[in-house]
Amino acid sequence: MVQGTVQVTHGGSSRWRRRSGEYPTLTAALAVAGDGDVLSISPGTYRENLVLDHAVTLRGPEGGLGSVRIAPLDGVALTVRASAVVQDLHLEGQDRAAPALLVEDGSPELTDLRVSTRSAAGIEVRGSGARPLVRRCTVENPTGVGIAVLDGGGGVFEECEVVAAGQTGVSVRGGGRPRLERCRIHHATGAGIGVTGEGSGLEALGCEVYEIKGAGVQIAARATARLTDCAVHRTSADGVTLDTDAVLTLAGCDIHDIPENAVDLRSRSVLTLSRTTVRRFGRNGLSVWDPGTRVDAESCEIHDSTGDYPAVWISDGATVKLDSCRVHDVPDALFVLDRGSRVDVVDSDLSQVRNTAVSVSDGATAQLDDCRIREAGTGAWFRDHGSGGTLANCTIDSVQTGVIVTKGADPALERCTVTSPAEAGFYVSAGGRGTFTACRVEGSSGFGFHVIDGCRTTLTRCHTERCARGGYEFSEDGPAVEECTADESGTRAAAQSASGGAFAGERAGIRTVTAARSRGPLPAVAGGVPPAAEVPLPRPAAAGPDGGPAAQERGSGEVLGQLDALVGLDSVKREVRALTDMIEVGRRRQQAGLKAASVRRHLVFTGSPGTGKTTVARLYGEILASLGVLERGHLVEVSRVDLVGEHIGSTAIRTQEAFDRARGGVLFIDEAYALAPEDSGRDFGREAIDTLVKLMEDHRDAVVVIVAGYTAEMDRFLTVNPGVASRFSRTITFGDYGPEELLRIVEQQAEEHEYRLGQGTCEALLTYFTELPKGPAFGNGRTARQTFESMVERHAGRVAQLSEPSTDELTLLFPADLPALPVLPAPC
Repeated sequence: MVQGTVQVTHGGSSRWRRRSGEYPTLTAALAVAGDGDVLSISPGTYRENLVLDHAVTLRGPEGGLGSVRIAPLDGVALTVRASAVVQDLHLEGQDRAAPALLVEDGSPELTDLRVSTRSAAGIEVRGSGARPLVRRCTVENPTGVGIAVLDGGGGVFEECEVVAAGQTGVSVRGGGRPRLERCRIHHATGAGIGVTGEGSGLEALGCEVYEIKGAGVQIAARATARLTDCAVHRTSADGVTLDTDAVLTLAGCDIHDIPENAVDLRSRSVLTLSRTTVRRFGRNGLSVWDPGTRVDAESCEIHDSTGDYPAVWISDGATVKLDSCRVHDVPDALFVLDRGSRVDVVDSDLSQVRNTAVSVSDGATAQLDDCRIREAGTGAWFRDHGSGGTLANCTIDSVQTGVIVTKGADPALERCTVTSPAEAGFYVSAGGRGTFTACRVEGSSGFGFHVIDGCRTTLTRCHTERCARGGYEFSEDGPAVEECTADESGTRAAAQSASGGAFAGERAGIRTVTAARSRGPLPAVAGGVPPAAEVPLPRPAAAGPDGGPAAQERGSGEVLGQLDALVGLDSVKREVRALTDMIEVGRRRQQAGLKAASVRRHLVFTGSPGTGKTTVARLYGEILASLGVLERGHLVEVSRVDLVGEHIGSTAIRTQEAFDRARGGVLFIDEAYALAPEDSGRDFGREAIDTLVKLMEDHRDAVVVIVAGYTAEMDRFLTVNPGVASRFSRTITFGDYGPEELLRIVEQQAEEHEYRLGQGTCEALLTYFTELPKGPAFGNGRTARQTFESMVERHAGRVAQLSEPSTDELTLLFPADLPALPVLPAPC
């Protein structure tokens, strides 16, 4: 395209004074133009460096955007130093050291410009007197900055677009303070928007920043910014970053599809959020570091993490406040650590959290008021010494464990309710403390309050209902308890847990509370059950290191006699006796000064549930203690949930703690194959296995490890780590019980509970066990015990109708008392 002509229309105060002229170059036209004149440019390419010193209007053909190209070979294509009007031009620059369009002074109006350049900046606004109004302009600069505002410059940019930038899309520094309205910045390298330096600031309204090779928005070095109704998404680095005393306000913004941190703050920066959504982020939604760094969020939502990191990370003394916020569908919700770090959460929801909703460690503090936590692995976990805070008026629903307190942590919980936890409502161990006031647990599948290791916890006016294993479980030298109540009247499993038998009734929920160090009498349990003092329950044996009964001092012969008395298990008994004989002969050879064969004492137990694996493991520990191989011989029973943590590193800690509790005894890992699921991916169970293998090698004489589970699954488990199979000396298979053995178990149960089997009952039981379906729900010995319990219930319903039953009627069980055979569903 060749260079065209420029028509200059000279303005004037009266119509007759107006005149026009035509010039071959823009430079010539500008030389004669004055304030108010209009320069109409014909289509063409103009290789000129233009400078506007007057308030003129410079325009291309209406509707002919791109037909007029200002494209000098070097230098600035267009410099504006007055309140001029420029519209419908295409500017091109080639100078890497200069901008294509430079505004140095005045309040010019720049409309419908296309800046396509390979220069230092597409548009540069420089100086405190420069305040342009830029409308509907497009900047493409693959080698430099898209729009730069610096040295006190300002102005308003409306509906502008930076379509590509080799550096920052919009850069503000040196005290610049522009306003962006409905702008789009995309395909920049470095940052979408960058604001840096004291006095620098930016206000953005309705803008969008996306497809950035770097951070979306960077505020640093005492700069300030406010973004309202803006979107930041599809970056390659963090979405928004603040550093070194930066201040940012986000109102009604949407930050999403960020592979790293959605928002990252450091070094005393301050962020205020309202009505803002943070979603689909690869690391932290909010990452907050360093003393003095602060976040205040109100009515915000953080959700749908795509990575394995906490949604909100607070460390190194930083502070975060969440008011009326929602955090959901994330691995962890709030993770606060380090002394001085703090999170305050008010009237907020934390839900669908795969691991821990609130995690507090290394001396940090968490304050939650009127919050709701649901569908999480752990509601809140106060991890170690100095960590604490307060949970007040909070509800925790549908979690694995409601609240965990460990290793000297000391939180205060007031009027908090845990509903339907799969394990304990409140769990305290490893020297954890904590004060629980007016807290409740309802519908737990485990204990309500489970306090082990003699932890000095304080419970006041707490209450439990329908807890399957009992309302409270702790040792005598543990919690201080005052005015706590329990109502477990509808929970059969809790009753069994309470007495070691099958019929403790409603007393189950208060068994362990009565054994605690109490500051006052325990009141009557809801539902009319007498106080514990009036209903004495069987006291448990002296507690072992794991809170369970310690092994009794018995000789190996006595313990082997008890093993022999078990129903069935002939091959198991032979294996245990052979192993015991090897250990005993080895001990005697050492005493005689002879070499003893090395015997690996770790075992694998395989077989179906209810075949006596746990019982044999407990007896095996006693045998080894009686032979002097183990110091105590106690049994510590754990499963995957006791060993596998929610975070990188926490699994090793849990596994070490379980191993330490079993020191001098037996560590029994039930369903050990669950540590290595077939579709494990990044599952932390492998970390537990690796840690366990190392501990077994480093402390081979201190702990005996027994892993147990189904046969096929255990075969697979032994192959997941090269060192696993080599650590276990032998595998002992526990076969299913036959009908005669199941009958013998029922006979033992009847004798123990002072019942007798009436005429024809033994034959009926044999027939019953022969015809009983042996599906996945078949529990072997457990099935036999459940059958006996069902017979006792049916017997009670029959005898209760008699006015004065005889002794025979009170004790004899007949075929009519047998339950109906279960009916398996027909195959599809």
